Amino acid sequence: MSYIAKLPSFLSTNESKIWWLLRLGVCLEFIGHGAFGVITKAGWLPYFAVWGIPENLAWRIMPIVGVMDIVLGILALFAPRKALLLFMAAWGLMTACLRPLAGEPVSELLERSYNYCVPLVAFLMITWDVKQHGWFHRVKNLPTLTREHWRWLKILLQVAIAVYLIGHGAFGAFDAKAGLAKQYDVTGISALFGSTEAALTVIGWFEIVLGIAVLFAPVAYLLFFVCGWKIATESLFIFSGAFFGWFEFIERGAGMVAPLALYFIIRVLKYSVNSRGVQQFVRE
Repeated sequence: MSYIAKLPSFLSTNESKIWWLLRLGVCLEFIGHGAFGVITKAGWLPYFAVWGIPENLAWRIMPIVGVMDIVLGILALFAPRKALLLFMAAWGLMTACLRPLAGEPVSELLERSYNYCVPLVAFLMITWDVKQHGWFHRVKNLPTLTREHWRWLKILLQVAIAVYLIGHGAFGAFDAKAGLAKQYDVTGISALFGSTEAALTVIGWFEIVLGIAVLFAPVAYLLFFVCGWKIATESLFIFSGAFFGWFEFIERGAGMVAPLALYFIIRVLKYSVNSRGVQQFVRE
């Protein structure tokens, strides 16, 4: 059977869709982030300073970090390994924590919940798989989980999505983030609301409410909307002429796929397969 003929089987079940969405999200996140290391980005200097690394050394380290991120992203998609995914989750959490440690608002940490939660969910899928895997063993099979494990993954993704929506909403509602204000001004969004301040406040509070809604009622149409909303809002990096905006957009891929992964997890919990291989509805 040709490789092309096998492609549809990758997405033949809800479980396979979840597994590939998570891997794709992690891949995009690390490739996008790594690209800025290779390019080198002045905005990273304060984060190196938190570790006491001087500027001249930070410029030299950035490309090394960037290449590492890109390699990890590619491996997550094509050759996932338990140890690497756990490291990626820890790395994502550490880099997100550097922002408030460097003097930025705590909302910067919250908004990047997808950076550490999506790799963590992928790691847990391997860890909880009925087939045991070594820490550096390449996972070739589709992980098989119990309903209880799926419930925990649902909660984790649900919280992660709510947190990053609330965090991003706080950028406008509380922080009046300059970068976000510039995006709204350049793309004409501010004009639609009458002023930059109004755009930041209204859209910010809308995202906060959206996050709360996901936390308490993650219904299908809401999750699809969140996915579309995330794609639209992150595309503002491109349309506002941000520094290598495409890589900013790609870096947030984990946040874009998270609502879709959550949708399919909910479907896994909603339906089960009986002893005759027939899918049936399960009432929780």
